[in-house]
Amino acid sequence: MSLKPNPESKKKFGPATRLVHAGRDPSEQHGFVNTPIYRGSTVLFPTYDDLQHRRGRYTYGTHGTPTSDALAEAWSEIAGAAGTVATPSGLAALSIGLMAAVSAGDHLLVTDSAYRPTRIFCDEVLKRFGVETTYYDPLIGAGIAKLMRDNTRAVLVEAPGSLTFEMQDVPAIAEAAHARDACVIMDNTWATPLLFPPHERGVDIAVEAGTKYLSGGSDLLLGLTSANARYWPALNRTYHQFSVCAGPEDMFLAMRGLRTMGLRLREHGRQGLEIARWLQGRPEVLRVLHPALPEDPGHAIWKRDFAGASGLFGVILRPVPEKAVAAMLDGLELFGMGFSWGGFESLCIPFDCTPFRTATRWAPGGPGLRFHIGLEDVEDLKTDLAAGFTRLRKAAGDI
Repeated sequence: MSLKPNPESKKKFGPATRLVHAGRDPSEQHGFVNTPIYRGSTVLFPTYDDLQHRRGRYTYGTHGTPTSDALAEAWSEIAGAAGTVATPSGLAALSIGLMAAVSAGDHLLVTDSAYRPTRIFCDEVLKRFGVETTYYDPLIGAGIAKLMRDNTRAVLVEAPGSLTFEMQDVPAIAEAAHARDACVIMDNTWATPLLFPPHERGVDIAVEAGTKYLSGGSDLLLGLTSANARYWPALNRTYHQFSVCAGPEDMFLAMRGLRTMGLRLREHGRQGLEIARWLQGRPEVLRVLHPALPEDPGHAIWKRDFAGASGLFGVILRPVPEKAVAAMLDGLELFGMGFSWGGFESLCIPFDCTPFRTATRWAPGGPGLRFHIGLEDVEDLKTDLAAGFTRLRKAAGDI
C-alpha cells in the first residue's frame, strides 16, 4: 500500500478524508503515522558555502520545522489557501494578518461586532503606527462601498459577530472591497474552514483561533492565519519579521486535534442547535442569537454561505436584576464560566456590548448570555439549565 495519497487523488477527496490525511507523509518518517515534534533553534549546515547562502530547507528554528510545515500544509489544504502561518494565539494570528495588510497612513474598516481584543489592537496599537480605523454596521453588506476611501486598504469581517452573532454578507463585502483594491480579512473562528471556506467566499486573509475547535481540549493556545496567492507573500514576510511562531508541542497537539475536528464540530453544532431551540421555549428568554435558527435575522445568509453551525451562540434574557443572573450561573453544575470555548465542555458567560459598540447601538432589551455547548448528554444540560432558571426566577422575585 502507498503511505502517501497521490496529489491528483487528493483533489477529489472529501473534507473528512482531507482532515485525516492532510499534512502528513508516513514515508518520510519511517512509516510512523504522525509527524513527530521537532524541537530546536539551531540548524547545522554541512558546508561553509551552504551556511553563507542559507542553503537548505531549514535554516533556523523560527523559520520553520517539519512540525510547523505539517500543520501549515494541512491547514492550507483545508482552507484552500496559498499558505498558512501558526502563531501562539488567535489574537496574534489576527494581529499578524492586519499588519500584513495595512501601513502608516492607511484606513481600515472593521465590523462593529468584532472580537473586542481586535478592537483594542486597532484602537491602540494600529493607531500608534498611523492607521485609522472606522467601525461599521455588520449588516451593511454591499453598502460598505460608501465607507471606502482612497486610502482604505483593508476591511475586517467576522461572521457571525463576536458575542452578538450578526451575520455578515461576506461575498458582497468582498466584492465591494476588491473593487477598490482593498484586502478582506476575516475572523473565521466560529465556523472554521469546514463550515465556511473563507478563500472561496472572497476572503484574502483568514484567521482562526486554533485554541478553539482545532484543539478541542481547552488545553492549547494557537492561532492560524492563511492567505490567498496575492496576499501570501506579504503575510509570510510579516510573520517572519515578527518571528511570532507557535511552539512545537502546541503545533503537534493542533495536528492531533485536526484529525477529529470534523466529528467534534458536527456534534457541537447538533447539540448547540438543540439547546438553542429548547431555550427559545423558555419563558425567561427574550430571544436566541443563533444564525442557524429560521427565526434569526441572519438565517438566509447563513443558509446560503455556511455548511453548518458550531456550538457557540447567544441568548437575551427578559429583564432581571444582575443578582438573578448571578444566582442562575453560580449554581450551574455542568456549565463552567470561562472566556474561551471550543473544548469538550459546556460554558456560559454574561456579556454586555454597550460600552464598546460605536457604529451601532446595542440595546437588546435584557441581559445577554453566551453559551458554548459541549459534548455532554444534552438532556443533562437541559436539566442543569432548567434548575438555573428556577434560581433566576426566585432571585428576581418571580418577575
